[in-house]
Amino acid sequence: DMVYTLAMVDEGLLDLTRFKTPNPWKYFYSKQALGVKTWDMYDNVIGAYGAELNRILGIGGDGMNRKKGGQKANRFKPMVRFLGEFKLGAGKTAEHKIKTPNYIGRVRIMVVARNKKSYGATEKSVKVKKPLMVLATLPRVLGPNEELSIPVNVFALNDGMGKVTVTLKTNELINPTNGTKQTIFFKEAGDEIVEFPVKISDRIGFGKVEVLVQSGEETARHEIEINIRASNPEVDDIVEVVVKPGETWKSAISFPGIEGTNSGSFEVSTFPAMNLTKRLKYLIQYPHGCIEQTTSSVFPQLHLNKVMDLSTKQKRRIIENITSGITRITKFQTDEGGFSYWPGGSSPSAWGSNYAGHFLLEAKAAGYKVPKHLIDNWVNYQKRQAKRWRYSGEYYWEYNTQAYRLYVLAKAGHADFAAMNYMKSKSNLNLLSKWRLAAAYAIAGQVDVAREITTRLTTEIADYRELAYSYGSGTRDKAMILETLVELREKDKAVFLAKDIAKKLGNQSWMSTQTTAYALLGVSKFLGEHKSDYMQFDYLLAGKNTEAINAKIPIYKVDLQPGKDDQITIKNTGKSLLFVKLVQSGVPTTDDRSEQQSHLTMRLDYFDLDGSKISPDTIQQGTDFKVEVTVKNPGTKGYLREMAINQIFPSGWEIHNSRMDLYNSEEGSRADYKDIRDDRVYTYYQLGIGSTKTFTIKLSASYKGKFYLPSVESEAMYDNAVNARKKGRWVVVD
Repeated sequence: DMVYTLAMVDEGLLDLTRFKTPNPWKYFYSKQALGVKTWDMYDNVIGAYGAELNRILGIGGDGMNRKKGGQKANRFKPMVRFLGEFKLGAGKTAEHKIKTPNYIGRVRIMVVARNKKSYGATEKSVKVKKPLMVLATLPRVLGPNEELSIPVNVFALNDGMGKVTVTLKTNELINPTNGTKQTIFFKEAGDEIVEFPVKISDRIGFGKVEVLVQSGEETARHEIEINIRASNPEVDDIVEVVVKPGETWKSAISFPGIEGTNSGSFEVSTFPAMNLTKRLKYLIQYPHGCIEQTTSSVFPQLHLNKVMDLSTKQKRRIIENITSGITRITKFQTDEGGFSYWPGGSSPSAWGSNYAGHFLLEAKAAGYKVPKHLIDNWVNYQKRQAKRWRYSGEYYWEYNTQAYRLYVLAKAGHADFAAMNYMKSKSNLNLLSKWRLAAAYAIAGQVDVAREITTRLTTEIADYRELAYSYGSGTRDKAMILETLVELREKDKAVFLAKDIAKKLGNQSWMSTQTTAYALLGVSKFLGEHKSDYMQFDYLLAGKNTEAINAKIPIYKVDLQPGKDDQITIKNTGKSLLFVKLVQSGVPTTDDRSEQQSHLTMRLDYFDLDGSKISPDTIQQGTDFKVEVTVKNPGTKGYLREMAINQIFPSGWEIHNSRMDLYNSEEGSRADYKDIRDDRVYTYYQLGIGSTKTFTIKLSASYKGKFYLPSVESEAMYDNAVNARKKGRWVVVD
């Protein structure tokens, strides 16, 4: 007798990892150098355990937090089938009928069997084919209102197949423009391509295409799911009002942009409205992912429960985001223990190491599982840096970085009093470093020393923006001072500063990720320590019953449902002023912003592979070409650091990833970091005064049709005053 498993896998997938059919006999009967047995003594020693146990934040059991479908279209279904265990008697034969996906190619069939201490394995490579087969192709993604021809390749593997009918079926997002049926004739074995012109709806979602072919009793089909995405910047319509006690406010709700991109909410608070929805969305959806931006996207979410009541769904989403953030941060840790600016870097970022470590400490304190080695290695790095630090006399931010380092070390329970006292002795400390150093003393238990440092300090900081190093701004620094005032329990000073920061968050001015995250963090910590006034109000959304709210929370937030909520009414039934902010968002089909250049010049050029200039407006299908982005620093803002180029390409163009070449033949200037995705490339660079750099990307015009080429932008990630933009346009592949 035997028990066996059966696996059927595409040979190409197996070749990627040089997978060999398992041979359990060789494994279990291999020679071993030494056999060592171990026993667990946990029950005998747990009573003497005095170290800190890791806490793990529970998120609900039995798959409750598992992501449901609808996140991303499953374009490429792998040919993988695994079946078993099966029992088979001695001398018996078994037959299996296996349903496979639409697949053409070669599979390896693997059988692994056992009987007590006997083992066996065998394999066979089998070609998979049918007399009639079909394969349709689409781009990686599509965009609203785009037009294209879907190529369908029909294979007749036997002679004399005769008439073959090809039928196209789509969902409501993809609309055929010239019929859904075509007929071809095969006199002998071969293949032919037919094309179906379609137009994409003015919506986003998952498009579905199904192609059926039939010849007599022979049939075949092919299904494709595809993401229909909007590639332009989101636009917001924001209404902000103050509702006095006894007053009623009413407003229509109208979402801008394409159907499917819409979202909205309203916030009510007794504190100046922080525009929480928009600011958090900005952090979470920010496309770039350095150590600062990764940390900023999740840090404020740790303290959201202090400022608003969260639903079960919101709590789960926050837990997912923070857990993913912790996992991503592990990719930045270097051999030294600090965190690099980009994933996989070798040199730690001083400020990034402080900031990410600060987040990890607070995440751990909140109950999230943070790998012990991640914290331990980081602490050792911070200790070494704190001891080695000496002011070079050149840059003010050196003080801020060291003061922040000493603060997070104290927070980690490793206060370095020698380094703190050395820094305190310096006569030329700037304002922020004094406040941050005072916070380090306060956390380390030296509150009197902290108050001695801050007694005569002001909280006023002139507005500025820093392109790199500590990514600072006047608002960010005020938020750090607010955090210190919360540590020192100085409510009277803190309340004025908290309201000032909240007003800046509430207006429409641009903020960097660092400023946004720390401003939200500082105000959230303040509101968590100092309870707000009772808010009492009734609200009515169209088609729903009136809700009466009586709560002592800083912010009450309700998400709106596009397509259902078209009007809102709020009545203030309490005694406090209510700050109301209504946010309605969406992504437009096209980008109507004009071209501009500010403290940076940018030029776009398109060339064929022979170096001749071409126009992107109309390109012949199958043409390989390249786009060059040339940027120049005129010097009006000094040396430009942490610069990014955002390029999203038409869905009919495919990106040629030069890193996949045997010799990595990347043309043009070398970037600090490049993020290449299905339909876009993000390029990161630095640019000296008067310097010019040219970045090249190879492309291929792969699909016939009319597609939208979004605007190309270059920007300083920490100062939106430095930017250049080339307008979007429609392009054709013929």
